[in-house]
This record gives sequence, structure tokens and C-alpha cells, in this order.
Amino acid sequence: MRTLGIDPGTAIMGWGVVEERGGQLSLVDVGVLTTPAGMPQPERLRLLYEGLRDLIARLRPDAAAIEELFFGKNVNTAITVGQARGVALLALSQANLPIHEYKPLAVKQAVAGYGGADKRQMQEMVRITLGLAAAPRPDDAADALAIAICHAYTGPALQRLSGG
Repeated sequence: MRTLGIDPGTAIMGWGVVEERGGQLSLVDVGVLTTPAGMPQPERLRLLYEGLRDLIARLRPDAAAIEELFFGKNVNTAITVGQARGVALLALSQANLPIHEYKPLAVKQAVAGYGGADKRQMQEMVRITLGLAAAPRPDDAADALAIAICHAYTGPALQRLSGG
């Protein structure tokens, strides 16, 4: 199964694709979609949407996993991240991909075995899990891979529980 993980953001949207075969995970591709600072928000959202549509067509994932919105203290950031997340959900839905949403705590527990894992610990676990020489950069790309890995680990169990 090939899973596309997305770490939503307006300036930088991380994405990563992993493939599971015979219980082994491997990296397919990873990167970020970026939008220029100062560009009007509607245009930024359009660029993200078009970028995701191109990625989906090129990488042909079987499922998608996206991080649920985490509300911090900055309301404006939460709103723009929510808009980017909505654009991502639209692109994934239009591609008829099953979409799975994970809270940051669940991603940390699945990947690092500890819900309080910090960025460095998560990046190292992504690196080890995928057998990479170095953790993917920037952080948004590594975060997206962690979300994809989380789904690769938990998706089959969720499918069994739902009777699928």
C-alpha cells in the first residue's frame, strides 16, 4: 500500500509517500510545496491545490493521511493552516483517495512510541524506519513522512476493526 502523508501549511506544506510491502516500509518520495510570502491567500491556496493534484497524479497513492489541526496560541496561524488543510482535503477527496486524519499525539505514539517525542526524536525515528542516511529536510517534509508512517502502521488495524 502506498500512503501519501501531508503536513498542512500555507507557506510550506510537507508531503511524503511511503510504500508498505511485506511488512517493510520504504520511501517513495518526499518534499514540500511552497508559496511566496506576500502572495494573496487565495493564490497561495490555488498553488497548493494544483501542486497536490500534480503529486497525486504522479505518485498514485492508495490512501492519504493528514494531520488534524492543532490549535496553538496564534489564531491567525491556525486559520491559515486550516485553510491549507481544507485545500488538501479537497484535492485528496477529488482524487477519490481514502483520507485518514491523525492527531499529532497519535503520530508521535505510532512513530516514536511516545506521545511526548520532540522534533529531533521524530526525525530520527523517520530516518531509522525508512533506512535513510539522514532525516529528510525541511522539518515539514519529515513531519509528512511521520504522518504517512503512522497510517502505514495503524491503517491495517483500522481496516480490520471496521470489517474491511
